[in-house]
Amino acid sequence: MTPPTTRRTFIGGAAAAGAALALPGVSLAKAKPRRKVQVAVIGAGLAGLTTARQLAADGASVCLLEANDVVGGRTRNEKLSGGVISEIGGQYVGPTQDRLMALAKAVGVGTFKTYNEGSNVQFLHGQRSLYPATGLPDDPEAADAIVKLLGLDALAADVPVAAPWKAKRAAEWDAMTFGEYINANISSSTGRAVAALAGEAIWGCEPAEQSMLYTLFYIAASGNEKTPGSIARLVTTGGGAQDSRFVGGSQKISIEVAKRLGSRVVLDSPVRSVEEIKGGLRVTSDRLIVDAERVVVAVPPVVVPKIRFSPGLPSGKRAIHKGLVPGKLIKWEAVYEKPFWRDAGLSGQVVSDVGPANTTFDNTPPGGSPGVMFGFLGVFGWAVQSFLTRYPAVRVTDVLASSGGHGH
Repeated sequence: MTPPTTRRTFIGGAAAAGAALALPGVSLAKAKPRRKVQVAVIGAGLAGLTTARQLAADGASVCLLEANDVVGGRTRNEKLSGGVISEIGGQYVGPTQDRLMALAKAVGVGTFKTYNEGSNVQFLHGQRSLYPATGLPDDPEAADAIVKLLGLDALAADVPVAAPWKAKRAAEWDAMTFGEYINANISSSTGRAVAALAGEAIWGCEPAEQSMLYTLFYIAASGNEKTPGSIARLVTTGGGAQDSRFVGGSQKISIEVAKRLGSRVVLDSPVRSVEEIKGGLRVTSDRLIVDAERVVVAVPPVVVPKIRFSPGLPSGKRAIHKGLVPGKLIKWEAVYEKPFWRDAGLSGQVVSDVGPANTTFDNTPPGGSPGVMFGFLGVFGWAVQSFLTRYPAVRVTDVLASSGGHGH
């Protein structure tokens, strides 16, 4: 039987513990470092870095906390053999993305045009066909689908980018899916397949999973102050959203911004809580405690619920974070000695209704070698993960075989 703890034994035990801490090799855990700034920014993707950069330029004291060991968010560079850079995250830039272009220029990152010469490959319903990289598919049903999708531009023009819920038909569009729009407006099975593939490549989900209001908002947001948004811009290479790439990889922009911010950026520091304190807010991360007058949360909505807020966020805000489910795309890249498809007069761009890879692009570096082709494993979510788990030995051959005739 364990004897009861008395005041004498408790004090004696505490004294013994204190003596032990004084012995060599025994120490208390170090308290976390603290900072006091005007603004704490959570997340060192492009949004967080841009915010911190502007605040610092305005003379505000700022601390930028990032959970990962690198900056750049969903832009990520990967070194291939010979030190060549290839992007394994977001990478393209095009007209109307003026602010990103200005930021790249400010930190010395140049651009080069995406390869867009020769013929694209279309593989639908077992039929392989070619069409100019700068033109429309020759298949009349596929071409008709593209024309029908262009009709979305007129609807998107009525959606305010800053407040899409204020559109006159917002309730109607939000109750409709993009898939329902496709089925109601495109009669042929080939045309519906083309429209679905375009949507999946842009948004990373099936048309039936996506609100029509969100679709129109996204199209509207592809414009700028002078140029209205257009779905053509989203799916086009030359002159569109895939027009250009960054020399040294897209992540280089974030890396250069972070260099200039210096010690204001703290990596490997996931934020656990944001709580209200007297005179401001306290941000607690794994490496640092930051007291700030203001906090900017610049992480994807799906990440926000992992942070404890005190007082808690409004119920409407929590519902939005819960409801904004990100799309699911897995980016793959195949590396060859050279881009052999160019010698065959092909652009490297494919649209195919055969999975798991439905679209591809030429991702060769500006020097012309090695040849790199990339694409996305579509929107099957758990099914894609299951496929890669069950068939790891055949994943590359299956992916390349489904890429519509670029096999070598």
